[in-house]
Amino acid sequence: MRHTIFVLVENKFGVLSRVAGLFSGRGYNIESISVGETIDPQISTMVIVTTGDDWIIEQILKQLNKLIDVIKVVDLTEIDHVEREMILIKVAPRQEQKAEVLKLVEIFRGRVLDSSPQTYTIEITGDEKKIQAFIELMKPVGIKEFVRSGKIALPREIIKKR
Repeated sequence: MRHTIFVLVENKFGVLSRVAGLFSGRGYNIESISVGETIDPQISTMVIVTTGDDWIIEQILKQLNKLIDVIKVVDLTEIDHVEREMILIKVAPRQEQKAEVLKLVEIFRGRVLDSSPQTYTIEITGDEKKIQAFIELMKPVGIKEFVRSGKIALPREIIKKR
């Protein structure tokens, strides 16, 4: 089962490397990881998406909690939370497809960030299903390239530090 793990860490050199090393050293896969500073510049948030059965996830949570720079670990899969991803996608529609592409961008509440005679670069933000649906709709148009942010998430309630 896929899990979204929210980790508060001290914003120090090497913390990301230690977290990634914990996963790779035990043969666990990170599907996506997003890291960013919080309101307090000495603390960062990591949102890690991984898969595993209950035992594997329990081991990951325990091992993360043992890391010295980790302040708090929460499996968001089990609690009410808000999550989003972002995609920047470059498409090359034929002339007769351009209006349809722009309409789909509007329907998906996206934005055209850049336009050239041959391509549109589009930003879409939403949950994983919304992003995937947009990708599928753009495949017949001609996707040139895209980059996805990975999931970011926050619990609906405030998470207290240890």
